[in-house]
Amino acid sequence: MIEPYLAVALQLRAWSVDLADDVAAARAGMARGIARLGPEITATRAFLEKFTGTPLKLVVLPEYLFSGFETGRCSDFAARACFAMDGPEYRALGEVAARQGVFLAGNAYEVDPHFPEVYFQTCFVAAPDGQIILRYRRLYSLYTPSPHDIWTRYREVYGIDQVFPVADTAIGRLACIASEEILYPEIARAHALRGAEIFLHSSSEAGGLVPTGKHIARRARALENSAYVVSANTAGIEGGGLAGASADGNSAVVDYRGSVLAEALSGENGNAFAEIDIEAVRRHRRKPAMANFLARQRLELFRETFDGSVVPVDSLLADGIVQPPVKAHFGEVQRDVIARRAALGLI
Repeated sequence: MIEPYLAVALQLRAWSVDLADDVAAARAGMARGIARLGPEITATRAFLEKFTGTPLKLVVLPEYLFSGFETGRCSDFAARACFAMDGPEYRALGEVAARQGVFLAGNAYEVDPHFPEVYFQTCFVAAPDGQIILRYRRLYSLYTPSPHDIWTRYREVYGIDQVFPVADTAIGRLACIASEEILYPEIARAHALRGAEIFLHSSSEAGGLVPTGKHIARRARALENSAYVVSANTAGIEGGGLAGASADGNSAVVDYRGSVLAEALSGENGNAFAEIDIEAVRRHRRKPAMANFLARQRLELFRETFDGSVVPVDSLLADGIVQPPVKAHFGEVQRDVIARRAALGLI
């Protein structure tokens, strides 16, 4: 039995590698960003555990916290910002998780030795033993490569289970969703059908008083999949070219009924925290009931409609060889998709 525990969406300010003078300075800046996590989590845990009397076991970090997003201002962004799969950044993050005794989820850009021509935006989970136990590559992205762009090769290397990985852990079954992917219900559903009970959502988005699309989608994904969502937003991005608070606020924890348990305002804080009751999720999923939406799915109904992608598969493969992408490529693919659907009278 898994006892209730606390999860926190730790809302922190991201730092852009654009600010660095060169690659070495950029990587030193990322190392400083990781080093600050220990004191941040220590202070957050001390307060929350004293306040609630419940142990903190899960910390979710914002999207691209250590590097910012690719602005196009640095021609060497990959060298500045990308983690190696066995690199020092992941080892340092594992050490933070081990020292704090928590599961630590976050998001970073990453290179893969199987596909050196591209890089991916990757969500990760570090366990309390210091190991990286889950690595999820963002599938829906407009300006960075997706595994779908090299789908044939990617499937040969990793198989479908590593496209939608779920980690069965001491605190429940964990899955990651990156940023705007919360807007695409198929992503969450694929994870939930593989057993996911908590969606770890690293994001960087506009916050405010008027609910955004992501704001609404977090609750919808939780409700329709009977799963918790722990969604961490940035507290602004330093040096990203946007006004400081353009991506700030509204980190949240949503329960399996779609109810918001906690939500932060703007700025760096750990105010988006709540108790996670995995056994309640499991009881809910085992009940024959109208509200058990996950158990009522009739997936065969949709197979023929969903058989075939709107976006072409393998757009970065030519004769089985991965092609280094340029930003213009992704815009051209989307324009072609729109034109094709318009010609068919579908839009």
